[in-house]
Amino acid sequence: MKIDRLQAFSDGVFAILLTLLVLDFKLPNYKIGHLGQAVIAQWPILAAYMLSFFYVGTLWLFHHDYFAKIKRTNWQLNILNLILLFAITLINYPTSLLSEAVAQRNLADIRFAFTSYALVVLVISGLFWVLYRFMAVHQDLMIHQEQHEQFYRAIRNDPLRSVLIYVIALVGIQFNVVVGALLILLGNIFHFIAYLRLSRNIEKHHLIE
Repeated sequence: MKIDRLQAFSDGVFAILLTLLVLDFKLPNYKIGHLGQAVIAQWPILAAYMLSFFYVGTLWLFHHDYFAKIKRTNWQLNILNLILLFAITLINYPTSLLSEAVAQRNLADIRFAFTSYALVVLVISGLFWVLYRFMAVHQDLMIHQEQHEQFYRAIRNDPLRSVLIYVIALVGIQFNVVVGALLILLGNIFHFIAYLRLSRNIEKHHLIE
């Protein structure tokens, strides 16, 4: 498979996932003259949507820029990418759990929903670390592979840092849901910062043709 086909397939998966996230928005039940109140009551859906849209959007930026510096693929990378995409698509379910649990205001359900969310994002970060390690070993797949070692040293620990944040969040949720939720948000923000580091290092080492 050519790398452009892998990228096109992956972009399609991301596009579908981002579309599915918005499907949680439905017309609320309301009394005539109270539509505004009914819409405001749907704030958990909007909050969960924004959290996941920002996160998935950042993952797409990561994926797009990282694979842009790969000149060819092989069967191992194809399978690894498929597993990564599978994990990313799972985010839709805990997003729905979050919006429903927060709307119902049941602490046990909210804790379970945040735990589910943290587990999914933890797995995704772990898979990005596996991808980084795989490409460090298979530098022959890279554009300008002679520059890849310096590039890899600059970014190699970012997935592990996000894994650590989400592990702490996972533990924190069991004691304090608010603290755990803030740590998940921190992890998502860290992803965006790590993306900026990735992008700058790609430009610095001239890794895109």
